[in-house]
Amino acid sequence: METKEKVQIDWKVVFKLGFILLLISAVAACCLALTNYVTAGTIEEMNIQANTVARQEVLSDATEFEEISAEDVAKIATEIGMEKPEELLEIYAGKNNGEVVGYTVKTGPTSGFGGEVQVLTGVSSEGVITGITIIKHNETPGLGALATGEWNDQFTGKSATEELVVVKGTAKEGSNEIQAITGSTITSKAVTEGVNTSIQVYQTLSE
Repeated sequence: METKEKVQIDWKVVFKLGFILLLISAVAACCLALTNYVTAGTIEEMNIQANTVARQEVLSDATEFEEISAEDVAKIATEIGMEKPEELLEIYAGKNNGEVVGYTVKTGPTSGFGGEVQVLTGVSSEGVITGITIIKHNETPGLGALATGEWNDQFTGKSATEELVVVKGTAKEGSNEIQAITGSTITSKAVTEGVNTSIQVYQTLSE
């Protein structure tokens, strides 16, 4: 009958290896934390600049932008009866020589095919949509993602006195209709929802 050999565990070696792994993990964590600390300010500054450029694109008559406080944004969301007030992300007053020439409104409707679609809309003091841009989305490449291209140009020049509607056919010239992206009606409606919220915001601020 064979006798089984007992395996001897050298606990000193085990503890030594464990300590080395712990030390490596700690150093790696410190390096990551340091990298994040060093780059956080730069990333934040880049985001601020990118958002400023985006505001300038949708409201080109403005030379400076003044942020509406988060408290006032929340009040406006309540005033216009939003079911999801958290989807009204920010409002800026665009100024030129101290005079308000319009507003930029960032909305984040979550009704897109891939979830949230962040839309930045510019509306002039005369009640005309001066442009929109998609800040963030998770829509399908080649379909819903087309909302970031020339498709959104059709919003420019639309009146901010009435709600926009999405149609599957060709939009009537001079109407409040927006032609849907072929195969991406959901995305089209989500973007238009964000713009319509911005229209409501403008109407409230201009009263």
